[in-house]
Amino acid sequence: MNGAPHWIEPFPHGIYVRPADAWIDPSRPVPRALITHGHADHARGGHDAVWATPETLDIINLRYGRYTGENAVGYGDAVDLNGVRVSFHPAGHVLGSAQIRLEFQGETVVVTGDFKRRPDPSCAPFELVPCDIFITEATFGLPVFRHPPTPDEIAKLLAMLEANPHGCVLVGAYALGKAQRVIAELRDAGFHDPIYLHGALEKMCALYGEHGVDLGELRPVAGTDKSELMGRVILAPPSALADRWSRRLPDPVTAMASGWMRVRARARQRGVELPLIISDHADWDELTQTIRDVAPREVWVTHGREEALLRWCQLHQIRARALALVGREDEDDA
Repeated sequence: MNGAPHWIEPFPHGIYVRPADAWIDPSRPVPRALITHGHADHARGGHDAVWATPETLDIINLRYGRYTGENAVGYGDAVDLNGVRVSFHPAGHVLGSAQIRLEFQGETVVVTGDFKRRPDPSCAPFELVPCDIFITEATFGLPVFRHPPTPDEIAKLLAMLEANPHGCVLVGAYALGKAQRVIAELRDAGFHDPIYLHGALEKMCALYGEHGVDLGELRPVAGTDKSELMGRVILAPPSALADRWSRRLPDPVTAMASGWMRVRARARQRGVELPLIISDHADWDELTQTIRDVAPREVWVTHGREEALLRWCQLHQIRARALALVGREDEDDA
């Protein structure tokens, strides 16, 4: 078959699967939604019926409340929606994140949602899913974005902590995914001291624990004596780094975990003293290698830095197009 399939169509507010009468990650309420993961730019309230992994449904319930019609689909399992075979496969982005594979009349489409390829102790690893049409993100779709090894960034954090025994290291980390990954990476690096949390992170960390992700001993900052916070790692949402909450901490070194910390101007704008380039999105090499590995007939780029990836596809004789989806702006999860 040549050209785009007739049964799946991009619109500004989502990708429509026509025979299933369902939308993928729609940005406004719809009767039937297929959700890749729980970040706010992909999972919205108000849908009538939702299909997602059990973990994503729990995350959505925690953040937005329950949907009327919830349909849990485990990794590798499939459901039939009006003749469209729909299955969910690990995306490696956050807990429960999934690529959605769609098969109809012998043609396959994979929608990655957000994804990464490198190891992450807090979620299931990315799975390669061959397909005809590959719909990929491009958050870091420029050759300048090549993320360093995560253990090196964790080592920087621990070195700063050791150098500041009478202070603390305050790490800005997105509440879903990034905070839990930083904690899990610290544990993998052999750091088993208590880690202290801003109140906004406590429930999501507890949910990860309920799904078998061991984050070690976590304690709330609230109610903790200032002296006890000396020599500690403290995690907070990025929005809390410069607010009144942080003023009660002992001599904090402000850090932030994000792929955007590669851009020094962004770190300076946020007053970040210790940029930690830890991303939950694929970098340039991971994006291009994944396209090679999947070997699709055609690539659709959903959001991010589309132009460079489209050019790369053109140079490699792969048909590609950009999709103008709106609402993909939850950049602190990067």
